[in-house]
Amino acid sequence: MSARKKSTDKNKTDEIFIPDKLYFRIGEVATLCRLPAYVLRFWESEFAQLKPVKSSTGQRMYRRRDVESVLHIKQLLYDQGFTIVGARQQLRSEAKTDKGQAAIPFPAQSSAEMRRIRQGLREILNLLSTRRTG
Repeated sequence: MSARKKSTDKNKTDEIFIPDKLYFRIGEVATLCRLPAYVLRFWESEFAQLKPVKSSTGQRMYRRRDVESVLHIKQLLYDQGFTIVGARQQLRSEAKTDKGQAAIPFPAQSSAEMRRIRQGLREILNLLSTRRTG
């Protein structure tokens, strides 16, 4: 029965809806993510990805990406069984992968496809050049 409860908990994590707001207070995040506030404060000290801004009164204000990070960390720790150190390493490796993908703005094309694209661009440039001078 405990295994069944655990699979139900996984489904609950998947169906969390994050409201469309600019900032969330720590209590709101705790309720949304079904975690105690002290866990969120602890995770801030353990994971560099969690950096909520503080209001003028010192209240932690989480942005949407912070809430998404909390949910991802929760999934790594609670659902996938990572340790804190392991989750931290996993997040770092995911960040490196994301940065590597961001450096390539479009999928790699074959050289024949690139020649065809360049030729098309040259034709467009020629059309624009003749319009300007003509």
